[in-house]
Amino acid sequence: MRAQLRIVSGALRGRKVICNVQPNLRPTPDMVRAALFSILGHAVPERPFFDVFAGTGVVGLEAISRGASRVTFVERDFRVAAEIERHLKDFGVADRAVIARADTYRWGERWEAPAEPVNVFFSPPFADFERRPAEFLGLVRLVQQKVAPGSVVVVQSERGAIEDEETVFAGWDLRRYGRNELLIWVREEDPSPPTPLPEGARGEVDPSPPTPLPEGARGESEDAADDAGP
Repeated sequence: MRAQLRIVSGALRGRKVICNVQPNLRPTPDMVRAALFSILGHAVPERPFFDVFAGTGVVGLEAISRGASRVTFVERDFRVAAEIERHLKDFGVADRAVIARADTYRWGERWEAPAEPVNVFFSPPFADFERRPAEFLGLVRLVQQKVAPGSVVVVQSERGAIEDEETVFAGWDLRRYGRNELLIWVREEDPSPPTPLPEGARGEVDPSPPTPLPEGARGESEDAADDAGP
């Protein structure tokens, strides 16, 4: 099925992203994207952005539209990655992006985080929450360990997709938008590194108290009306 998404705001506002929606590919609805970038606020411009499990790439394109210095799209499906590349060229922003055509979990192991603060957005196939929870949470934990102070890590999910969510993501800022959720974590200036996950263990993602969102960021109310997004 073909779907048409639009860039919500910024320099590319109103541009259309046309994509093939597959069973495992659920584009982030407009309302959730608008909420995400409203929360990040001034932490987006001139900062690297990583769209992990990029899918349609619409979140990363939104980051470019809002002034991210460079966006890395991590996507293992070469056909989906080719569509992201096409949109980047069509919008004239290919010079501000990198497409990492790789398995996301292996990418996370090899990734060398910049010395500066970054934004990292995870939107995995919802099946991964059920079939590969330990592997996914281990990936998130690994990124938490690597990013510089001031960095923001965000996980998008659906209500009920993450078992024991309040325990696993204790200390994260949870925002709900209909059936969608955003879980937000900010690395402290002088954090204690998260304890490594034992092999095969589900474990918790860093449970340290939530750090205030970056200066200029503003929150959106929770439990917004249900969206009609795919």
